[in-house]
Amino acid sequence: MIITTEQPRHAPVIEALLDASFGPGRLQKTAYRLRDGVGSIPELNLVAIDHDEHGNEILEGTIRYWPVLVGGVTPTLLLGPIAVAGHLQGGGLGSKLIRMSLNKAIALGYKSVILVGDAPYYERFGFTRNLTLGMQMPGPVDMDRLLGLELVEGALDGASGMIGRAETAVPALPAATEAAAPLSFLFSRTWRDRMWADMAVGAA
Repeated sequence: MIITTEQPRHAPVIEALLDASFGPGRLQKTAYRLRDGVGSIPELNLVAIDHDEHGNEILEGTIRYWPVLVGGVTPTLLLGPIAVAGHLQGGGLGSKLIRMSLNKAIALGYKSVILVGDAPYYERFGFTRNLTLGMQMPGPVDMDRLLGLELVEGALDGASGMIGRAETAVPALPAATEAAAPLSFLFSRTWRDRMWADMAVGAA
């Protein structure tokens, strides 16, 4: 099994995996309004690939990120969808996709991430409802499932209002010195224990 950056050839297989995981009604969910007509962020989109006995690729997992704006002014990343093939669920592949992509987001200088998902699962990576209390979604959502994560401390301070589509990718931090802070946290015991340590396994 390898985890690598998504390529255009993976797109139809990813759609089939998402249909199998969430059903065709997934496209009606509010989160998809934020993705409609907006390109995802290629450098953060990962796939888990295995191979059969003939060397053919088997796509076993996917995770994608999208640019959004909170209140029209605060850029952030929207994580999702993430899916893992049914026979691998509960084995930790979903957790690995999340950790690897968040590490990559930190290295590239992104500041924050939001998602709609189960709090007990995503809290192990540092996501919390407390960071999204002032935010609104453009449609029906269980707001207890709207969670946020700061990759740079204070990145979501004061972020409030409607979450909307961003026409362009969320800008990474322009200065290497600004990006150094979260990277130093990544290698500190506190940061590693809070966000990246293997805990209970499972796939979202």
